[in-house]
Amino acid sequence: MSSGHPAGLPGVDAMTPNALVLTGRIARADVPGLCAELEALIERGPDAGVIDCDVGGVVRPDLAVVEAIGRLALAARRAGGRRLRLRGTPDELQRLLDLVGLGEVVGLAEDRG
Repeated sequence: MSSGHPAGLPGVDAMTPNALVLTGRIARADVPGLCAELEALIERGPDAGVIDCDVGGVVRPDLAVVEAIGRLALAARRAGGRRLRLRGTPDELQRLLDLVGLGEVVGLAEDRG
C-alpha cells in the first residue's frame, strides 16, 4: 500500500480514486478508522453510486474483516445511498460473507481472488 496508511487501514487507489484498498490483518479496532476513511473518500471523490473496496490483500480473513465490510457497506449507504463493491475477494472471505448473509449485501466485482 503506497498511501502511507498503517497496515490494515485502507488507502485510496490512485488509478481508481473511488476505491479503498484493505491489506494485512484487519482487527475490530480498525473499523472506526476504516469508516472514517470511507467517509473522507466519499466527500472528496466523484458522486459515484458505487465505492470499490479491494480486499485481495487481506490476510487470514475472519469475522473482524466481515464486521468491517458490513460496517463499511452501511456507512456507504448512509452517505447518499452508495453501494460497496468488493474486488479481489478471496474464496475464504466470500464463504464467510455468504455464511453471515452479507454476500448479497455487498456487490462483487468479477476479479475475485
